[in-house]
Amino acid sequence: MESDAEDTKSQLTQNQDPSTPKHKHKKRKTKKTAVPTIPTFQAAVQVFPEHPEKTPPIVAHFSSGFDPTKNPDPNSTKIGLFRNANRTKRVELVVHPDGTNVDFVGTSYTGAATSDQYCNYALGVLDKATQTLKITPLVSNKIFRLEPKVRGYNYSDKEPASSAMGELTAQEKAEKQMQLHNLYGTKKSIRESKKMQSLKQADGPDSLNDLDAKMKQIVVNKEALESAETQSSRHIPPFNESATTPQEAYPLDKIIITGEWDDIQDIYNKLQGGNDVKWDAYPNFVLNRIQKLKDIRVEEEKFKLACICTYITHLIKFKDQYTMDGVSSAKGHRIPSNLRNKFLNMFDPAAGSRRQTLSREKTNLLISYVLVLTLHVDEFQTELTDIAKDLRMGEANVKDHYENLGCKLTKKKGKPVATLPVPLKFPQEQRRRKKGKR
Repeated sequence: MESDAEDTKSQLTQNQDPSTPKHKHKKRKTKKTAVPTIPTFQAAVQVFPEHPEKTPPIVAHFSSGFDPTKNPDPNSTKIGLFRNANRTKRVELVVHPDGTNVDFVGTSYTGAATSDQYCNYALGVLDKATQTLKITPLVSNKIFRLEPKVRGYNYSDKEPASSAMGELTAQEKAEKQMQLHNLYGTKKSIRESKKMQSLKQADGPDSLNDLDAKMKQIVVNKEALESAETQSSRHIPPFNESATTPQEAYPLDKIIITGEWDDIQDIYNKLQGGNDVKWDAYPNFVLNRIQKLKDIRVEEEKFKLACICTYITHLIKFKDQYTMDGVSSAKGHRIPSNLRNKFLNMFDPAAGSRRQTLSREKTNLLISYVLVLTLHVDEFQTELTDIAKDLRMGEANVKDHYENLGCKLTKKKGKPVATLPVPLKFPQEQRRRKKGKR
């Protein structure tokens, strides 16, 4: 009996020992609830613009917690919308529940409505039957906040006395924003803002008066103005009418600027390649002068003339790209992006777009650039047969263009040759008109 009692006691102490593992409870299984699916369908959206003769929908809320639906007769609530005759954007909404002496008033020009608004409000009505969503703007693009006003009580002392206080002008808003910006903006933004402010002040009436006084003291260079007018009316490159040498008459640096010489070394690089180079894709004018370029011993002169020939090639190919009968010949020709952007700006009013043909004025300007460069290549005595073929023009038409540049036409070995005497003398306008009538 004693042994049985001791065994029972030892079992009890073992069960009470905290070091012994406790019985593990089984976890309850939680039932997963299905998430309800929201039905969706496609709907056609109709947006209705604001009509000046119709009143758009009105959206308002009661700031006091008043609920008009709790009225025994909701239809007895009267609603009035008032619009200022002089300022049509100033709207006032009045809601008067029947049986009370309180009006709920909301405006589009006082209180919360005057705060900055960074969005537009609209009302959407979904018609499930026709599957259409109709969206229309709200009155004054505002959500009216209806404040309770007791009838017969004068609120004029508590409200702004003038419209200037209740409705800030654009200048007043700009001044307030400037003050906030100066207080809380970064140093960099404040510095930039002050610069902009100084620029705006420079456009004031005082600065304009100073500008008028300065303009009166300016001496007008009439010769420069006449030169610019001649260049624009004749559609020719920049020129120097008082030049003493042909090279100065049409300065090369006014046609090919410094940064463009790196993009027009194609022919010069091919000249270094020997006799295995193919020249088939180049214009006739360039092909007929390849041997002349190879024979030049002065490397600087060879480089300059070869680059000019490349420039002429790009101009002719650019013209072909915009000509119906020249598109095939220009196919595959690559014009450097810098030059192409320049040509688009100079010769095509719609820069960056591809048109079927260039305008007549822009075409004449491009032809003038090509002919001036041919004069530079041929030392200002150029035979015009090959360039006429490249430009797809008759020789008589090319002669007129050379004369328009101030050139004189002679014959050498039975072929027409254009030379450029200096100082430049352009044909008179009257003579040109007579030629046009023939």
